[in-house]
Amino acid sequence: MQTVFGFFFGYMVVAHLLLPIYYRLNLTSIYGYLGNRIGMQTYRTGSFFFLLSRMLGTAAKLYLVCLILHTYVFQSMNVPFWCIAVGSVVLVWLYTNKSGIKTIVWTDALQTFCLIAALICIIYFTIQRLDMDFSGITHTITHSEYSRIFVFDDWMSRQNFFKQFFSGIFIVIVMTGLDQDMMQKNLSCRSLREAQKNMYCTGFSFIPLNFLFLSLGILLLALAYQMHLELPPMNDDILPMFASQGYLGQSVIIFFTIGIIAAAFSNSDSALTAMTTSVCVDLLDTEKDTEEVARRKRKKTHFLLSILLIVFICLIELLNHQSVIDTIYIIASYTYGPLLGMFAFGLFTKRATRDRWVPLVAVTSPILCYAIDWWMYRTTGYKFGYELLMLNGALTFAGMWMMSSRYQLNKTN
Repeated sequence: MQTVFGFFFGYMVVAHLLLPIYYRLNLTSIYGYLGNRIGMQTYRTGSFFFLLSRMLGTAAKLYLVCLILHTYVFQSMNVPFWCIAVGSVVLVWLYTNKSGIKTIVWTDALQTFCLIAALICIIYFTIQRLDMDFSGITHTITHSEYSRIFVFDDWMSRQNFFKQFFSGIFIVIVMTGLDQDMMQKNLSCRSLREAQKNMYCTGFSFIPLNFLFLSLGILLLALAYQMHLELPPMNDDILPMFASQGYLGQSVIIFFTIGIIAAAFSNSDSALTAMTTSVCVDLLDTEKDTEEVARRKRKKTHFLLSILLIVFICLIELLNHQSVIDTIYIIASYTYGPLLGMFAFGLFTKRATRDRWVPLVAVTSPILCYAIDWWMYRTTGYKFGYELLMLNGALTFAGMWMMSSRYQLNKTN
């Protein structure tokens, strides 16, 4: 919740700092700003880090769907995990290969509605199973050890308020404002004002929605205690266990399936489309090709990215040992950090930097972050959380500043 409170302010930054620039420059790819402001190497580096970030993030979300389907549906049929990964990506590919961004926006809205409806239904069935009235439910949630929201007294904890809150602000700035997928949807709005209203609504909606998810978690733990159930070792398996084994009734299996598929596919379809756009426009420069040549390149790129997505899903299945949501934010801390530093340098300075060295700075910064995190933990016991994102961005900004001069070569800012 502390992170989500930060989300709201992050959306305000995106609405009033980044969106006006994107609309003014009329960009197909938002990383064109880096090319106008700094240079082509920075432009391509920004696009590359978006592709890496989006590929890993999308793979992590689809991995969760594949994991649940494999564990609770297909494992008894001896269907291997990779087959489920292939099937999931094929479904995404078939859909995105035919539809445009406008269709995806409307479909995402429908999928979001399905997710919220499924969540409310599962909470309702959980409350019925607990056999409590409203006051009993309120008492259970408020007196649970897991209901604590604010942590001010432990600076070493990854749950410290200031770490979580400010990380939330920067997570939204990079995962929404500096993300081609999310901005492509907002740039499809009829005007800047409409796009800003969308930012306001989205930023606020996270707060009650996240609270409902956390409340469901507490209620499920209370139900497990009441029924003397042994919880699975991974948090991501708690709700699937209740849904698949009939503890909440057979109807919940349907709602759970709808909700988990909607949650994953609401972003995966548009992410694949955005990655295809970024590769074609930023790296292959298809805007200079004829319409027929550009179309062929786009189809090939779309197909190859789908194959790569399957590979990443299988890799996460081999390496994942923690919560998927935590995995996504840690990935973002390392891969979106250089984007944060590059955009910050362009927006808040008037200096020119050595464009050809920016890729080296962007690659070095995450490596330094990992080394600093390891050294701090070994020497002080302090473990970085999502604030790695801010450190990563600051290192990229500092590297570009050290190679800069006062003379600005480009006028666009």
